[in-house]
Amino acid sequence: MIKRVGAALLWPLALALLFVGFNKSDPYLIALRGIGNVAVAAISVAVAIVLIRRGYWNDTAKKILVLLWCLVPLAVLGAHLRFEWRKYDVLHTETSAAQKLGRHFVVGYSSFNEVAALAEKGLIAGVYVSKRNLRGRSAETLKSEISALQALRRAAGLPPLVVAADQEGGIVSHLAPVLTELPSLATLADLPADLRDRMAEEYGRIHGRELATLGVNLNFAPVLDLRPQTRLTRFDFHTLIGRRAISGDPAKVADVALPYIHGLETYGVGATVKHFPGLGRVRGDTHHFSADLDTPVDELETSDWQPFKRALAGSRAMLMVGHVKLAAVDPDRAASHSKKVIDGIIRGRWNYQGVIITDDLVMGAIYQQDVCTAVAEALNAGVDLLLVAYDGAQFYRIFACATAAEGKGRLDPAMLAASTARLDRLPPGGREVGSGAE
Repeated sequence: MIKRVGAALLWPLALALLFVGFNKSDPYLIALRGIGNVAVAAISVAVAIVLIRRGYWNDTAKKILVLLWCLVPLAVLGAHLRFEWRKYDVLHTETSAAQKLGRHFVVGYSSFNEVAALAEKGLIAGVYVSKRNLRGRSAETLKSEISALQALRRAAGLPPLVVAADQEGGIVSHLAPVLTELPSLATLADLPADLRDRMAEEYGRIHGRELATLGVNLNFAPVLDLRPQTRLTRFDFHTLIGRRAISGDPAKVADVALPYIHGLETYGVGATVKHFPGLGRVRGDTHHFSADLDTPVDELETSDWQPFKRALAGSRAMLMVGHVKLAAVDPDRAASHSKKVIDGIIRGRWNYQGVIITDDLVMGAIYQQDVCTAVAEALNAGVDLLLVAYDGAQFYRIFACATAAEGKGRLDPAMLAASTARLDRLPPGGREVGSGAE
């Protein structure tokens, strides 16, 4: 009985590993990269050999099982070759096209040599650093690495890199404990006004000073989403806005955010207010699923969007747009690539002429949909920077989407020119005061 059950399990296990092999480059399988893929291939070969030695090749049905196991390493190899070919193609993009489109990408990385090649060729505008860049390393090592990347940019005659991090305080402090691990900004929301303002600015100064020392010039903070009164879903494993939001009161959110932003700016570190149009009322976790915001626009304008408008009007902050569908405006696509939202509301109604960046394009709400369409639509909508953070290896696929759209004439030259002008005009990690929302 045990042998029969074991033999039966070989079928679903072979199919599962075959699926893994074909999809080895998927972000959800990032843990299997490198040695994991080698192990999958080696185990599959070993199982196939054992099955052949036990006579499975002499029976038609069992022969199919052996072939399935033999296909696994071939699937891994095929996926690897596809990835390497796409990478080669991107790295050999014609220089003017590379630098034209590269101005719009910020990428996370784990390999210095790999990201150095992207930076030197102008294929990216910036890098995103997180805990993986400090794993087993010192702050001084990361500082030297960032400095080396900026030196490559200077030698190539290219603009300095935007160097971004996610140091909100509280549960999202991706460079702690190497940097100071501050409590969430929410701890300041109910303090007396004078004390709140002083402490919020001091929080910003601490983050700004420590980030600037590393060479980081842009912080993906503060969070301006309103805190939900109750947890909206059991399936929120990563967004966790209830633990990251400053308050459920729009006035308190803005009152804490503005002095914090000014503290960052004191040390030349730009802020990025996020995640417009707001996650406080959203049930889905956009790290994995599509999600809708069903609230009427008039209600959002007087509540959820007030902190964004105040922060953008009173600081040099960038705006991060999330992957939520704003149902009342554009129910068919996420805000991050909706022209009705970006150009219609943010640029048009609010008259915000600063830099807009997407949330991570590797999130399931975008990546597991039609990411190529999202990339083209985002650039055509007036987004300036596309973020590829969690899995930097996906940059090659996403950049290839942009070059394919450019080659087919699907990118709006006027929107690209306006975006390039914004990026040319603005210093890394910031923008001029006065270009914010009215």
